[in-house]
Amino acid sequence: MAAASELSLPPGGASAYSSAMKNNPAGGKAAIITGGGTGVGRATAFELGKSGHAIAVVYSRSKDEADQTVIDVKAAGFRAVAIRADVAVDADCRAMVAATLDAFGRVDVLINCAGTTNFIPFDDLDLATDEVWERLFRVNVLGAFHCARAVRAAMIESGGGIIINVSSVAAQLGQGSSIPYCASKAALDSLTVSLARTLAPHIRVNGVAPGFINGRWLKSGLGTNYAEVKNSFEKSLPLGRVCEPEDVAACIGSLVNGSTLITGQTLVVDGGMLIAGFQARVS
Repeated sequence: MAAASELSLPPGGASAYSSAMKNNPAGGKAAIITGGGTGVGRATAFELGKSGHAIAVVYSRSKDEADQTVIDVKAAGFRAVAIRADVAVDADCRAMVAATLDAFGRVDVLINCAGTTNFIPFDDLDLATDEVWERLFRVNVLGAFHCARAVRAAMIESGGGIIINVSSVAAQLGQGSSIPYCASKAALDSLTVSLARTLAPHIRVNGVAPGFINGRWLKSGLGTNYAEVKNSFEKSLPLGRVCEPEDVAACIGSLVNGSTLITGQTLVVDGGMLIAGFQARVS
């Protein structure tokens, strides 16, 4: 559960922090990034830091990585704190928002980047157990809903806000780490549209759908097949390379800092994977 004791605040505490933030280019705005200590979440912390947002780096299990991200973001001249919360637990999400308000005095942006999966061959239906389905949906879908619900009042109080759900092209391809994962991301895309309608006009809700992302998630899941699968994608993609976390973070940044008339959309960032019609087999 999130707690103030887990925050990493600068000298002077929350009041000094909030005062300092009023002078930044984003007008003192603050962003919560779940799964913020690793991969796309970490890259997004730097991306939004560059536009003047204070960053709440939220983690569930990756404490060391989250703490290091906070150190690195601060070293780059940006503001950041680390907060522990399990997005699958509603009370944690509400405490996460309270801790962010205590640190920054407001919440303007929520990036739902926390996610999980199991790497299961599609043809092994027995391995896709009820426990796997329930866990993936609790984190990937219900977790995003928990966070959106928790930030709603704070965003309206701050004058409006932006929510970005990190999805996957697996939602459209029906191809990825497992059938439950693909289904959970398709559900997340639907949630994005529902929330965009429900929370308008005060809060815009969009999504980003990455393709193959170079990083530890797929390296761990694919194991010795990683290099071969990555090479296969790179040969087939129109743009000739897979995503880096920074590519996805730049996409997120464009939705946060760009047009204020975009809502209910999921923007694909995949090097052309969908238009190439390529599907890699993962065994």
